[in-house]
Amino acid sequence: MRRTANNFKMALKYIDIGANLTDPMFRGQYGGSKKHQPDLEIVLQRAWQQGMQKIIVTSGSLSDVDEALDLVAHDERLYTTVGCHPTRCDEFVADPELYYNELRARIAGNTEKVVAVGECGLDFDRLNFCGKETQMFYFEKQIKFAADFGLPLFLHMRNAYTEFMEILERNRQKLQACGGGVVHSFTGTSSEAKGILEFGGLYIGVNGCSLKTEENVKVVRELPNERILLETDCPWCGIRPSHASHKYVATMFPTVKKKEKWTADTLIDGRCEPCQISQVLEAVAGIKREPIDKLADIYYQNTLNLFFSRKQSSQ
Repeated sequence: MRRTANNFKMALKYIDIGANLTDPMFRGQYGGSKKHQPDLEIVLQRAWQQGMQKIIVTSGSLSDVDEALDLVAHDERLYTTVGCHPTRCDEFVADPELYYNELRARIAGNTEKVVAVGECGLDFDRLNFCGKETQMFYFEKQIKFAADFGLPLFLHMRNAYTEFMEILERNRQKLQACGGGVVHSFTGTSSEAKGILEFGGLYIGVNGCSLKTEENVKVVRELPNERILLETDCPWCGIRPSHASHKYVATMFPTVKKKEKWTADTLIDGRCEPCQISQVLEAVAGIKREPIDKLADIYYQNTLNLFFSRKQSSQ
């Protein structure tokens, strides 16, 4: 049964572990062209109304970090990561020590708002942006300062499973010191998921990109609930009608196809929003054939355990 968000009051609680809220799309800009007014406040309000309790804003470079920190400073429900995405690790090269220390300084100066180191890891699908050796070197460096600060890792892995796991294994003690992490936006195989979970201390983040194909659906069906976290990776990774998981989505949001037709009450086709985390949960519940409220509680607590338990215990 399909339902619209407007006539369905969501009682479930969510935390979006990965939202790219500093993306220009939320300022109404697409490919450098202005299509509509900035609407991030409206987007956030829609998320809170849908049951969102907290959002972790993803940072992927030093400039992202500064923008994210400015954003999260204005709302107690917003948090951020600090780190350098594998495809942007060339930014370290000009002055590695300075860049590294600047990232560390952002964490040290914002301990209440920074909940993870990342987005960091390996991406061998996009080596045109940054070579393997550079990615691997600075991934390992970021694991070190995650351990120094006792922060979990927000991890990225694309077509790099063997090298990714080798680096984690070399740094097993540091991973234990930082409390583990999450391999976000997971699109890997069943065997890769099994290896990640057998490593210990790691969760798997699921969003629309994790739910595209029948093989993706099979992988998610096999994941243990106590190791799953939910995310949107917005404005990317929404669940599209072509996705194998779309048949399980129940909540529909009023949507316009043309960006120029934006209104405050509509989503834009192709731009994912945090409120659509409800669709991710619905898809996972349908795939697993388990009660949605039961899974919502488990995934919510998983997220608190990884990212917020230390903050709660220190208060």
